[in-house]
Amino acid sequence: MRKIKEFAADFGWPRIIIFLFLVSLFIVAPFVGVSISRSLSDTLNRFGQNAILVLALVPMVQSGCGLNFGLPVGIIAGLLGSTIAMQLGLTGWLGFIGAVAICVPFGLLLGWLYGQLLNKVKGEEMTIAMYVGFSIVTFFSILWLLLPYSNPAMIWGYGGAGLRTTITLDNYWSKILNDFLAVRIGSGFVFPTGMILFFALCAFFVYLFFRTKTGTAMTAVGSNPDFARAGGVSSDKMRTVSVMLSTVLGGVGILVYQQSFGFIQLYQAPLYMAFPAVAALLIGGASVNKASMINVVVGTLLFQGILTMTPSVINSILQTDMSEVIRIVLSNGMILYALTRKTKVSK
Repeated sequence: MRKIKEFAADFGWPRIIIFLFLVSLFIVAPFVGVSISRSLSDTLNRFGQNAILVLALVPMVQSGCGLNFGLPVGIIAGLLGSTIAMQLGLTGWLGFIGAVAICVPFGLLLGWLYGQLLNKVKGEEMTIAMYVGFSIVTFFSILWLLLPYSNPAMIWGYGGAGLRTTITLDNYWSKILNDFLAVRIGSGFVFPTGMILFFALCAFFVYLFFRTKTGTAMTAVGSNPDFARAGGVSSDKMRTVSVMLSTVLGGVGILVYQQSFGFIQLYQAPLYMAFPAVAALLIGGASVNKASMINVVVGTLLFQGILTMTPSVINSILQTDMSEVIRIVLSNGMILYALTRKTKVSK
């Protein structure tokens, strides 16, 4: 009994309740006609789609910059990478790798500028980050109409200028990671091996980074900036590095999301993408000043699992299609819970 209580205290009752609810949905699913194999496959697919976007929050949390509500800054870098790669006519693995390669310098530049701003507003990072995210999305909503793209698959057909709201990745690199070494069992279950391996590689890179001298200094700045400063560590420099790393990971994360989803979504699409990522990280057990790989994995699995299973089960029970309504209610509810939990932790 003591071990159970210790486990509950360590893992957290909210996560245990969410986990048990998710398990109950999987138990009920076959009795209401929902395929377990297909639902499990969808959950793993959504996990792979979103995990790197959640991972992108970790560096800024560890450096004391708080939760990165400015994640759209990184997403914009990824959108620039994918659209430029398409403009250059890159396809297949060359297209995806090219998009990542183009994304990285944009992410470093935007991340450096973003980091300089956050260093000027210490103590209000999360509020300012939200405004930065909203502002860059609005600014690029104008630029997507003005930048000189000419690929017919990307621009509006009637005017010949400006990018479409949604651009298909068919014939480019759609599902390039999903299909790599994919394991198919029966007619419903597909394990997206390539996408999971790519996330594992990114997570391993971040894990190793935090064991380098720079990563250790970054964590020290987040834990005790005065002590780190006394040890000769520049808190501003470490904070800027964390923002740059977070921005680059956000760009790579949206590229992984795009190839799995099969489309590039521009204009207002990135506006609220930070909120589900933040909610997943907090549900996974992170706080505003401490996060780990375990928090990323657990939180993303729980968040995406609930979003996948609940609409399917409730639709089957009610015999009606309310999936989108249920998904919005659940998503916003879990985000509200996570942000409430953030407020309690930060007091």
